[in-house]
Amino acid sequence: MTPISPGRSRTATLASAVCVLFVTGMALTGCSEEEDPNEGTNGVGKLTAAEIQSRTRTAAKSVDTVRLHGNVVTSGRTYTLDMRLKPEGGIGSVTAGGQTFRLLKVDDELFLKADAKFWGQADGGAGKEGAKGEGDGASDAAAAGKLAEKYVKVPEGDPSYKKFIGFADKDVLLNGLLTLHGTLATDGHHEQGGVRTIRITGDEGSGGTLDVSLEGKPYPLRLVRAGKAGTLTFSAWGADFALEQPAGDETLDYEGQHPTS
Repeated sequence: MTPISPGRSRTATLASAVCVLFVTGMALTGCSEEEDPNEGTNGVGKLTAAEIQSRTRTAAKSVDTVRLHGNVVTSGRTYTLDMRLKPEGGIGSVTAGGQTFRLLKVDDELFLKADAKFWGQADGGAGKEGAKGEGDGASDAAAAGKLAEKYVKVPEGDPSYKKFIGFADKDVLLNGLLTLHGTLATDGHHEQGGVRTIRITGDEGSGGTLDVSLEGKPYPLRLVRAGKAGTLTFSAWGADFALEQPAGDETLDYEGQHPTS
């Protein structure tokens, strides 16, 4: 038997005493084992990456409303989105090419709202069609002025309808976004907006990363898309908002005669 030196014995005794020390009725717990990062969470951090992705898709579909904002790169063009979505449609803002416009979808109807500068630059000048081909600067400016700050209804056959309708459709947008490419894996515990998250990746990040909430339902909170195709954050899950047709005096229906840029 190996003898224990008095010094080691005193050290061990002191360590044991510290572990059970009570000060003013409260125990010091610094001698406990390493804290479990999943303690007090919804438990998805213990699952495989594929299971986490499945759970977060289910959670996203389980509520009607969400807000998303960030950047999406598609067809080589960057769009900055700040949209609130529900099954009936969505409302928010889109910025592209330095121009910002409001986007409103109610059921299958789509409306754009922007200033005169936006309409004046669209497709080389909003007035070229609205002014019946006169094409002079004064008529262009006048037509753009008529469109300014109005909700302009976009015909379903217009290229703009096909381009922007998906930005205001919750199911279409989330189904297209909440997919990581390649081999899935977990990438540790993180934090997003003060909420603890578990991160999953596709192909070690090159296929995208997704931060999933460890608090409450496992909602997606932050997505970095594959191929540097943008970064989006998700919030206000389940928080309702008003969505209705714009008033008649705020709406213009150009029946396809407005710019299609």
